[in-house]
Amino acid sequence: MPRSVNHVASRNRRKKIMSLTRGNFGGRANVWTVAKNTWEKGLQYAYRDRKNKKRNFRALWIQRINAAARLEGLSYSQLMGCLKKAGIVINRKALADLAMNQPAAFKAVVDQAKKAVK
Repeated sequence: MPRSVNHVASRNRRKKIMSLTRGNFGGRANVWTVAKNTWEKGLQYAYRDRKNKKRNFRALWIQRINAAARLEGLSYSQLMGCLKKAGIVINRKALADLAMNQPAAFKAVVDQAKKAVK
């Protein structure tokens, strides 16, 4: 009896991965084994960088808050300490947004935190 192979499914599986690697350089786009390895490695990078993206944004927010806080005469760590002592709960993303887009509101938050600590 001849061997039965589901060539339709295996070809479609390969075509799907080959279409995902379209645009890569050289054999990475059109050689099956190289393209498959490229695609798998890309998934690893994507998984890793979804975590790194969060880390990078947090660092950016901290830099922005620090720059704005120094204009008010405080360092980043002093500002965060004052906010905690004052009981002001605001996350870094929102605080950085205030610092960038609404300096008057940021100044009001900083003044409130300074006043509560004194």
